[in-house]
Amino acid sequence: MIRFKDGAALTVCATLALLWGCSQGSTVPSAPAGDTSQLLQSAAARERIEPVDTTSILKNLNTDVVIGSTVDPSNGDKGPHSLSIVKGNYGLKKGQLVVCNFADSSGTAGNGTTIEVLNPQPSSNPARFAQSNDIKGCSGTATSYANQVYATGLTSGLVVWFDQTGKEQTTYSNLFKAPFSIADIGGGGTYASEFMFNSDAQTGSIVSIGTSGYGSGFYQQVATGFAVGNASQTGWNTVGPSGLAYDHKKDILYIADGVNNTIVRFSNATALLVKNEIVVLPGGTKFKCVHKKTTCGKLVLSGSPLNVPVAMTTLPNGNLIVANTQPASGGGNELVELTPTGQILDTKVVDTGATPAVFGLASSGTKDSNTVLFYTDTNDNSVHELEH
Repeated sequence: MIRFKDGAALTVCATLALLWGCSQGSTVPSAPAGDTSQLLQSAAARERIEPVDTTSILKNLNTDVVIGSTVDPSNGDKGPHSLSIVKGNYGLKKGQLVVCNFADSSGTAGNGTTIEVLNPQPSSNPARFAQSNDIKGCSGTATSYANQVYATGLTSGLVVWFDQTGKEQTTYSNLFKAPFSIADIGGGGTYASEFMFNSDAQTGSIVSIGTSGYGSGFYQQVATGFAVGNASQTGWNTVGPSGLAYDHKKDILYIADGVNNTIVRFSNATALLVKNEIVVLPGGTKFKCVHKKTTCGKLVLSGSPLNVPVAMTTLPNGNLIVANTQPASGGGNELVELTPTGQILDTKVVDTGATPAVFGLASSGTKDSNTVLFYTDTNDNSVHELEH
């Protein structure tokens, strides 16, 4: 362990080789001997790197296209609850959509045990990727750069690692009671280190899992204190830290707090290595940080128009889209677009139903003009695409 001047704890690549098998694609940066300035920047300095883009992408996404049903062709599981996009052509195909089914064929929330894959074109049919009771109440999926798929089972209390073919590899349980949301923050490369952030709807914590193609890993609860709902929640109204979304350019992890109606961010997220490095204080707007000059929490937005947000995604321009699970003032399921500083850019109702429907969001594109937004809709058990 090396402890830098600002007190931040980092494990250097020589040590990581034992844990993750450091490779050219590792997310741990390199620097000349004795030079730590490139390894860690202060949170404030990192946030000044790029200006905020106030261009609304959501405002121009006026065409809503149904991609396809998520109902499992074998057991009828339904209720899509999360969404991730395949990053490469290895087992799965780049651009494919990976979706968790949260409910069983009767519609009972928290009983779904399947993951589906859809091609990102209209009239796509779901193909089962995996089925396991270990992901019962499948509430979150994340796809790594090597096309490993990670899923959270809200009911099972497990996080499960599947390979590119859907074969179950490993389960994680020790730090979880009700894993709810998951985000991949790993670097590119088949054998590169992969890092997953996971939230828990009962403990109010964020857990980091590091894995690699070499089979070793890292496992730590790095943040705690988020508000949660009742202790037995497993249904559509489950709330807690969720909607984990990672900005690779700025190394920022965003979290939606559906209890306090807030969006918060953790700066220098890859430096989160110590147990409970960030503690969210009651109310969800202030934070206690062990190494606040390196990584800490910050409030992005609190209150209206947030209304029990659960899903969230980052856009190519660095902004965010959040999905409320309670009806907008005029009714329906509402999306909210905002900047990393909390400026509201646009809102849009995408499902006019009175029941919560949008629990998964993912964006694809390289610039404003070609960005599309995918969202899950539990009212019609399908994935939709918003496009120009």
